[in-house]
Amino acid sequence: MRLAIDASRCTVARVTGTERYAIELIRAIIRLNTRHQLTLYFRDTPPPDLFPASDRVQPRVIPFRRAWTHLRLAAEIGRDRPDVLFVPAHTLPLIFPGRAAVTVHDLGFRYFPQAHPLKDRLYLDWTTRHSARRAAVILADSQATAADLARFYGAPPDKIRVVYPGVDKPPSGSIEPMRARYGLPPRYFLFIGTLQPRKNIARIVQAYRLWRENHPDDPAALVLAGARGWLFDPEWVDGVDGVILPGYVDEADRGALLAGALALVFPTLYEGFGFPVIEAMHSGAPVIASHTSSLPELAGQAGLLINPLDVAAIAGAMGRLSDDAALRDSLRERGYLQAARFTWDEAGRRALAALEEAALAAG
Repeated sequence: MRLAIDASRCTVARVTGTERYAIELIRAIIRLNTRHQLTLYFRDTPPPDLFPASDRVQPRVIPFRRAWTHLRLAAEIGRDRPDVLFVPAHTLPLIFPGRAAVTVHDLGFRYFPQAHPLKDRLYLDWTTRHSARRAAVILADSQATAADLARFYGAPPDKIRVVYPGVDKPPSGSIEPMRARYGLPPRYFLFIGTLQPRKNIARIVQAYRLWRENHPDDPAALVLAGARGWLFDPEWVDGVDGVILPGYVDEADRGALLAGALALVFPTLYEGFGFPVIEAMHSGAPVIASHTSSLPELAGQAGLLINPLDVAAIAGAMGRLSDDAALRDSLRERGYLQAARFTWDEAGRRALAALEEAALAAG
C-alpha cells in the first residue's frame, strides 16, 4: 500500500505533546513497516536524522505559508492519490480524495471552553467534527477520548481505535545539581505541566495549604513546574508559604525533578492522555491523580486516585504519601510495571494496523 503521513508537526521549533507524539509515532511506524511505501509530507525541511533511514520512506517538502493542511497538503494528496492519508493531529484537509485516518488527542475544549479564545475553540470544534466524520478510522489516545468522540460528535465506536501513546523515561540526571539549579528543598511535592485552569492549580495549592496545617513540622514544598498558561491567576499561589514556581523546566532535568519528588500531584480536571503520570512512574515518583477522564486508565493500581474537586481528598492523599514510606515504595514498584506498558513500538503496531484498516475500508 501507499501510505501518506502528514509530518508537518515534526519540524516546529518548540516541541510540545502533540509534536512529540507525531515524531515518535512516525519513527515507530518506520521501524515496524516492512510492506508499505510511506510518503512523509513536511511544510519545512526536516533535519536529516529526524527519522530512521528506510528505502520505504519518501520525504516530500511542500512549503506554504497559510492554510497548509487545507490547501497545499490537500492538493498533493489529490495529485498523489495514496491508499490512505494519516494526520496525527486532529485536522484533516477540508476537501481531498480517498480514505483517511486521524488521531484525536483530547476534547478538552468541549469541557473547558473558557480556556480557549473563541476563534480557536470554534476552529477546534469544526475541524474535530469534520475529521471524525471524514476519517475511515479514528485513533484516540485513551478510552476516555474515544467515549468523548462518540458523545460529542456521534463517531461510531466501531471506527475508533484506542492507541495509547508511548511514554519514554525522561532523561536521568543527578537530583542534587538539579535541586541547586532550581532552588528546591530536599522534600517537595510536584506538579508538572502548563499552569492553567484545567490543571486544577488553585485546588492543588489549597490542598497543599491544608496539608501544611496538618503537618507543621514537615518542611516539604510544593513545586509547580511549568510555564504560566493563558488565564493563569497569581491569586492561586499568593500568600501560601512553601510554593515554588521554577517556570519551564529543561527537558534534561525532567527525570531528576520527578525522581526527587515525594509524589507527583496531578489531580487535573481533564486529560486526554496525561504524559506526566507515566513519566513519574518511569522515574520512581508515586502518583496522586484524578479519578476522572483518562487518568484511571493510565494509573491503574499504581497510583492514588482521588476526586479532583475535593481539596480535602487531595490533601489526604498527600498526607498518606508524606507519612508512609512503605506506601511510597509500594506505589513506586507498581509504577515501574505500569509505565512499561506504554511503549512507542506498541503504539506503532496498533497505528500501522489502523492505517491498513483505513486503506481497506469501504468507500
